[in-house]
Amino acid sequence: MSKPDNRKDNVAHLQNAVQDTIENYREAENYLNEYSDEISSSEKEQILQKNNRRKNSISSFREEIKDEANHQQD
Repeated sequence: MSKPDNRKDNVAHLQNAVQDTIENYREAENYLNEYSDEISSSEKEQILQKNNRRKNSISSFREEIKDEANHQQD
């Protein structure tokens, strides 16, 4: 028998994911600022691409948080 869909803490989980992703984004930015002269151009590009994906994820998480918050109000 499957468990019922319990969405009560989805917003909290999503908010934690946003915070973690923002932290990772900032760490990568700091790393680039600190070591950009010492790393290869391909490594820089990989970090920049990953941070672009992180930005997209943050945006998606925030949209999902809005959806979940609206769902909980229903």
